[in-house]
Amino acid sequence: MATIHVEPFQQSGEILFLLRSAVDGEIAKMEIALKSAMKRLSPFEKKYRVSSEDFITRMTAEDLENGDDEYISWAGEYKLMLRLKEKLNKLREVSFNDSQLFCSDQIRC
Repeated sequence: MATIHVEPFQQSGEILFLLRSAVDGEIAKMEIALKSAMKRLSPFEKKYRVSSEDFITRMTAEDLENGDDEYISWAGEYKLMLRLKEKLNKLREVSFNDSQLFCSDQIRC
């Protein structure tokens, strides 16, 4: 888990709020991208009646109706999905060490 500390303390509440907002925004964008990637994987999985995980470990371009083009598309979407999941997990683990901040500046507490 990563923890973000910001100094100088007088401005740390505002900066942490901005950083938290940026991370939350990036998480939202990645969740949308992940859903899109999963939608693009679905037709391949339905057509060949195999999960993308099984496809990537057991199949080759010769096993697919449209050969290399279809293999590259499916494998690319699958690898994109894995990268998005990995990045999302890392961003969700970020914590903001703001327990000492005061709520007087209308900053999220």
